[in-house]
Amino acid sequence: MVPIRNIKCEKSRYAIDLVINGDPYSLVVKANALLLDVLREQLNFTGTKKGCELGDCGACTVLLDGKPVNSCLVLAVEADGQQVTTIEGLEKNGKLDPLQEAFINNAAIQCGFCTSGMILSAKALLSSNPHPTEQDVRKAISGNLCRCTGYVNIVKAVLSPAEQEKKS
Repeated sequence: MVPIRNIKCEKSRYAIDLVINGDPYSLVVKANALLLDVLREQLNFTGTKKGCELGDCGACTVLLDGKPVNSCLVLAVEADGQQVTTIEGLEKNGKLDPLQEAFINNAAIQCGFCTSGMILSAKALLSSNPHPTEQDVRKAISGNLCRCTGYVNIVKAVLSPAEQEKKS
């Protein structure tokens, strides 16, 4: 658990500061508010999906200081002072991130429910390892469940940006 830093408390409500997708937010949250619920309900970042609420499915994955986390298991107060990236934060100036494009181009999206969490887990992998192996990709997305695709096209999509770079 991350230690809570300099948080003002008033009757089980806490003032926190987050940087979400590059923009600063100052919020007052309940002591037991989950990061998932704050993102979806207070801030309308609905690309972060509410799935199992037990940390098993990965649909709620966001990047917290660049690391993938299940936002259903993180208290909002634990994220105080940190950078949060949601799927909405990957798009820049109306242009999708190359990884998002790769998911589209490789038919790695079926129902789409797992997609945002899957992409963010893959984004974290590619940030630390721009040329992963298939085994690296499978390990990185192992916390994200997909019931539609069978993972083959998802793995292809994650490997695609590195393949495109080799062709250039």
